[in-house]
Amino acid sequence: MQDFVTIQTPQTAVPVATVPAPITSAAPAKGIVVTPRALDKIRSGMEKEGVSPEEGGLRLGVLGGGCSGLSYSIKFDTRPRERDRVFEFDGVRLFVDPKSFIYLNGMTLDYEQTLMHQGFNFINPNSTRSCGCGSSFS
Repeated sequence: MQDFVTIQTPQTAVPVATVPAPITSAAPAKGIVVTPRALDKIRSGMEKEGVSPEEGGLRLGVLGGGCSGLSYSIKFDTRPRERDRVFEFDGVRLFVDPKSFIYLNGMTLDYEQTLMHQGFNFINPNSTRSCGCGSSFS
């Protein structure tokens, strides 16, 4: 079975009442969230590739191209670059360059393994649409 990336676009909420909702003090989550399933898969991949968890990590990025204009990039890296944002989740580090962070801020990285699908899911509230091939977004 081949690994691949699936992009999920958040559903648009439909208002059910015309009364404005009360203002809450809780701010929306910022940064990047990684699920336990994704962390397990990242750990096993780093071990298989010989990437040290103390120095290396998983690089997430956004590249121009694809059916919808942008596509995700995911690869292991031996160390962060000078301007990277570094996120740590239970001993696993993620590296994100400043330009990619604009598109990835608020995203959840998940991993799914079923009979029909195996791979990372980018659940990104910044994505307004994705293509049918499942590897690009805008």
